[in-house]
Amino acid sequence: MTIREALTEGSAALRSADIESPALDASLLLAEVLGLSRAALIADGPETLPQERLAAFRRLIERRRNGECAAYILGRKEFRGLEFKVNPSVLVPRPDTETLVEAAIMKMEKFKNELAPNGGPLHVLDLCTGSGAVAIALKHEMPELAVWASDISAGALETAMFNAGRLIPESRVHFCLGSLFEALSSPPLFSLIAVNPPYIPSAEIKTLPAEVQNEPLPALDGGSDGLDIIRNIIAKAPDFLCSGGSLLLEADPREMQTIGGLLAEKGFLDIQIYKDLSGLERVIGGVKPGTMSRR
Repeated sequence: MTIREALTEGSAALRSADIESPALDASLLLAEVLGLSRAALIADGPETLPQERLAAFRRLIERRRNGECAAYILGRKEFRGLEFKVNPSVLVPRPDTETLVEAAIMKMEKFKNELAPNGGPLHVLDLCTGSGAVAIALKHEMPELAVWASDISAGALETAMFNAGRLIPESRVHFCLGSLFEALSSPPLFSLIAVNPPYIPSAEIKTLPAEVQNEPLPALDGGSDGLDIIRNIIAKAPDFLCSGGSLLLEADPREMQTIGGLLAEKGFLDIQIYKDLSGLERVIGGVKPGTMSRR
C-alpha cells in the first residue's frame, strides 16, 4: 500500500467515526509511525509502506477511532510554538488558552512599563497548571517574570515539571502541589494570577466528544453550573494579589456576564473580556484596587 492509499484509508476510517479532523489526524499518525514530520511525509516517505508499518498505523487509527485523542497517542502537543509532553493526567493544551497567555502578557507589559524598572521581579501565579503550558509559555516569552504554578494532581505537576525542564532549562518555575491557593507555601503577593480552571457543568461532560471525556475529569468538572472553582478563586484571589494586580480566568463564553458580576462583587475594577480566535468571549479579568506595586 502506498502512502497516499494509507492516508485515504485512515482518513475514511476516522471520518466514519465522526472524528473532527480525519485527514489531519491520519497524516499525524502515519508520520509518527514513519518517524517523519508531516511536511516530509509525502516528499520523503517510502513509495510503498512496509507491512509492519502499515499494521502499526492501523493500530493507531483504531485507538483514535475509539476516542483517544491524537495528542495522547503521540504524547505531545504544540502550544505557542513549544512542544509539550501530554498524557492522560493533563488536559491537552488548546488554542483557546493562548488567549489567556496573550492577555497575561499584555497585563505584565503594562505593569512593567508603569513601574520603576529596578523594582524587582514581577510575580505571576498559574493555578490549575496541568501540563504547565501557561506558566512555561509566560516564562519563555517574558523571562524576567518570577513564575509560580500549582496543581492538585501529582501526575499533572510531574508532567509540568518535565516540560519546564525540557523547554526552559535555564529558567525556574516554582511548582507547588495542592488545591488552588492552599498549595502555596510563603508566597509573594502576585502581580498576576492566571487560571484555566475546570469550568464545564457536571451534567454536560457526558455530552462532550469521547476524546474530551477521556481527559482528566477533575480538570473539566466545574460543578453544577461550571462555576464552583471560579467562585472559590475569585473569593480568595485578592489576598494573594498586590495592589493593582490582575486576575485572569479562562471560562465558558456563556458565563462571562455572571463571572463579571462575581468579580465586581469582590471589588475588582477594570473588568475586561478577551475574545479567542473564533471570536468567542474566552477570558475575563479584573484588577485589585490600589496603585500598582510590586509587593
